[in-house]
Amino acid sequence: MKIGLTAHPRKPPALALARRALELIGDRAEVVLSDAAGPADPGRPHAPLEELATDVLLAIGGDGTFLYSLRRSSVPLLPVNAGTVGVLAEVDARRPGEFEAAIERLLAGRYSLEERMKLAGEAGATALPDVVNEYVVHAGRVGAMGSFEIAFDRRVVGRVRADGLIVATPTGSTAYSLSSFGPIVDPGVEGIVLTAIAPFRAETRSLVVDPLATVTVRPLPGDGAAVVLVDGQDQHPLPEGTGVRIYRSPRRATLVRFGVGFLERLRGKRILPWSEEFADRGGSVADLPPPA
Repeated sequence: MKIGLTAHPRKPPALALARRALELIGDRAEVVLSDAAGPADPGRPHAPLEELATDVLLAIGGDGTFLYSLRRSSVPLLPVNAGTVGVLAEVDARRPGEFEAAIERLLAGRYSLEERMKLAGEAGATALPDVVNEYVVHAGRVGAMGSFEIAFDRRVVGRVRADGLIVATPTGSTAYSLSSFGPIVDPGVEGIVLTAIAPFRAETRSLVVDPLATVTVRPLPGDGAAVVLVDGQDQHPLPEGTGVRIYRSPRRATLVRFGVGFLERLRGKRILPWSEEFADRGGSVADLPPPA
């Protein structure tokens, strides 16, 4: 088995876990480090993330690390949370023994693969990197609203005045879109989520559309240049009047999973729209009183 290893290079806990992973794996598998994880073992060869041809990729950090890795590698990713929220994480290294158990399961091949939808985009004639979470088309000036025209499959359906528009995957529904009061979408349900950022009309709602639709967002002339943000990490200027075409990517994000469900993964992160007190006590449906 050949394992790729990457980690957030500026998070000491992430690099410490990378060193621990190398100790746990030992000579039971070949390990290849990314450039970012190089400081974990300076004497070991390392390479750019895009060049790691491995069976799986162990990524240690937070959601930003995972998104960065998924955009640059098609290798199945095991996300290990060494950050704060870690919505995408399968392993929380802060829980005693969980990291060590995950390494053993990985080496034994006791895991499954989960595919997630990505979005592809084009800003005018320029191709944008695929996203796992979202594209954001935003007004170019801080604190200023813009007007955005929205079209589905080249047919204009309306306009919205807002700071920007989020076009997200189901995976991204629990990220920036959620903070703008968008819906939580189970990643097993494919669709494209549109959520306005600070819209002028308070009653503006989010919309989930067919994953096969092509969504075009065009900043209207008169509001100046806009920008498009790629998974919150890369920013591309958008000349005035230039539209962004967004559609389901033919490429997929692949995650290593150990059987933890989507809702269970969100527990304890203050994301679910209901109280978790009953579940925290270890209750089940059978323990609930019968309906009156």
